[in-house]
Amino acid sequence: MAPNRRMFAAMVGVALLVAAAPACGSDGGANSLVITANAINSAGGKNAAEAKWIEDWVIPKFVEQQRAKGVTVQVKFQATGVADEDYKSRIAKDLKTGTGADVVSLDGIWVGEFAEGRQIKPLDELVGADKAKAWDGWRHIPEPVQRLMSYDGKLYGVPQETDGRVLFFNRKLFAQAGLPADWQPTGWDGLLAAARKLKALPGVIPVQLNAGTSFGEATTMQGILPLLVGTGSPMYQGDKWIGNTANFRRVLEFYRTLYGEQLGDAELQQDAKGREKSLEKFAKGQVGILLESDYLWRGVLNPTGGSFPMAERDTTVGWAKIPAATPGAGVNRQDFVSMSGGGGRVINPKSKNVELAWELLQFMNSTEAFKELFAGGGPRIAARQDVNAEVLGGDPMLTFVSEQILPITALRPAESEYTMVSKAMQQATLDVVTGTSPADAAAAYGKAVEQAVGKDQVVND
Repeated sequence: MAPNRRMFAAMVGVALLVAAAPACGSDGGANSLVITANAINSAGGKNAAEAKWIEDWVIPKFVEQQRAKGVTVQVKFQATGVADEDYKSRIAKDLKTGTGADVVSLDGIWVGEFAEGRQIKPLDELVGADKAKAWDGWRHIPEPVQRLMSYDGKLYGVPQETDGRVLFFNRKLFAQAGLPADWQPTGWDGLLAAARKLKALPGVIPVQLNAGTSFGEATTMQGILPLLVGTGSPMYQGDKWIGNTANFRRVLEFYRTLYGEQLGDAELQQDAKGREKSLEKFAKGQVGILLESDYLWRGVLNPTGGSFPMAERDTTVGWAKIPAATPGAGVNRQDFVSMSGGGGRVINPKSKNVELAWELLQFMNSTEAFKELFAGGGPRIAARQDVNAEVLGGDPMLTFVSEQILPITALRPAESEYTMVSKAMQQATLDVVTGTSPADAAAAYGKAVEQAVGKDQVVND
């Protein structure tokens, strides 16, 4: 029997408590607040820069702001530095039992589960529609980015950071293959055409398009979903998941063409460390085209501090939008598409100081706060475009994502069954890469999704 979505979401609430958490407004004061995030201010600590920002800037500045209004406020930070799933389990327990922090950091992909379980509530319900809409920050956050902290058309929190996926390419290899330095394919055929030219270069993998289960979620976000939205089909729509459809088969056909013509390395997709190796190969000039998020640019290839630093990154690496299958075939009839992730912050519905927590949430997402957060850790893409316009000015790649990718991006569905469907998609690509026909792989995928979520929740054609 397939699990009921609401039952599944409610199960989150009985997760193991990883760390004891104080009740909202833990000191019992009328103006007491607690912030929590999966961040800890210690040497080598997880998200240490964020923790330091909260402790050293957000809290004293907010207290000062409130004091200027004649309000005495006490704010504490509940630091955590654990695996994401452990953090999720802890805050699920806190929100279920009415304990924990007043302002909670939450990954956008978790919003649906927590909303279904009534562990979080829409901002309109918590603070009132008029107050929620009155915040001037919304006008600086693109609608697709606002959906990071939305579920079923309702806003549950304020997004903080996001990203965007593009086609990165090596300009030196492109020059050797006779391809332009300002390359921009307008359809999948253009991508394949470039790959076929790159194939002539010895020792070069023309395209790295993530496939298989060893890449995990990187296969879904940097492979399947950008292609799927390029066919005009979202992963989830109208309370139904995509199953064995013509558009999903079209995605698998693209995988078969790419790996069948050896335009990608099929063995690398099956390697337990394939993702890490693929990033390293791109950094070493052994991959021509790589579909990735801006993390590749600012994290992996960063000449100062990157995991695989590329000294000539700024001159060697180019980027292009991901084309729809054909012009106008993408979601919303778009010519180009992308996928984004990210997270933000919500208010604990059982906070004793909801209105004050809303003031704190607005303050933490102000232009001034973002600029301070990004000051010490290098530029990243904020949810706010006004912030990006200022802090990304010296970085053309991140500015490109902010200005041209975020307005056209799509998001993963914030549904509790997402992980199960994502894994089934990853298996389908692995099947194709290892020789199964797209038709058979799609059929197996469709059955797997029906078993996971229920036949009546799946669209097949």
